[in-house]
Amino acid sequence: MQITVMKGRVHRATVTEADLHSEGSVSIDRELLDAAGFLINERVEIYNMETGTHFSTYVIAAPRGSGSVDVNGAAARLALPGDKITIVAYASLDEAEAKVFSPRVVVVGRENRILRD
Repeated sequence: MQITVMKGRVHRATVTEADLHSEGSVSIDRELLDAAGFLINERVEIYNMETGTHFSTYVIAAPRGSGSVDVNGAAARLALPGDKITIVAYASLDEAEAKVFSPRVVVVGRENRILRD
């Protein structure tokens, strides 16, 4: 049996840009990607704490240390600059793996700097 578990999460990131005319995705500071264990092109779920919306997209890297969390393409209608969002990736594990798996949780503060991971 496969169990879907949270693999990694960036909690309370601030959207820095929303570009409707850019390639669809979410651009995330490479430092945050590494800390959360996200891979380029990995599917993520985004939960907007300001509006309650929830949507899926894929990850692309923004420059390391930039603090960027940019929502691109059609998803830019669902998150605006300044919105607080949580970005979550999930993985399918067998039941034994799921029981011992520990997700990477990254909490960010001002300018999307890591407070704790």
